[in-house]
Amino acid sequence: MAKEIPDLVAQARAGTGKGAARAARRAGMVPGVVYGGDVDPLAIQIPFNQLLKKLKAGQFKSTLWNLKVEGQEDVRVICRDVQRDVVKDLPTHFDLMRLRRTSKINLYIPVEFINEEAAPGVKKGGVVTVVRSDVELIVTAGDIPEKLVVDLTGKDIGDVIHISDIDLPAGAKPTIDRDFVVANLAAPSGLAAAADDEAEGEEAAAAEE
Repeated sequence: MAKEIPDLVAQARAGTGKGAARAARRAGMVPGVVYGGDVDPLAIQIPFNQLLKKLKAGQFKSTLWNLKVEGQEDVRVICRDVQRDVVKDLPTHFDLMRLRRTSKINLYIPVEFINEEAAPGVKKGGVVTVVRSDVELIVTAGDIPEKLVVDLTGKDIGDVIHISDIDLPAGAKPTIDRDFVVANLAAPSGLAAAADDEAEGEEAAAAEE
């Protein structure tokens, strides 16, 4: 299932250059530009509070957006840069790049864990420890997965889930070139502590012998 692409609503901006950008900021806007896609750059602006909210939500630069500008066709874009005030660390300008459906981009895809009730380790009191709640993948802009699914059926205490254990969408691959850990099924803290005590006891007994 393709991931739903969130809207990014902007307004066309009259004029370019530093003077026009300053005027936009005085009006409570953050100026920006959309480029690429074999068409002319488009000067736009977004209300400061709306852009700041999206930036604080995280992953603004790794999200594929459906850009909506009145009088223009919707277009898929990704943020390439957000310039900030060096003192206040607040956004002062942003750059968006148009994408084709065949473009390859890096995006964070959330991981969902299912069938915990079918995991023997969970029935024993084990805990699913999530190392990565999302994974950065190289994907095609026209075929972005909504999520990655990890089936915990049959997983026992001590089992480790690597990225190679997850079925990735066709054409997608991780940005990290190694078989990294996504999650593991750990023993409950009490059981783990008891196991450590038992191990220490066996080591002490062996030392005495």
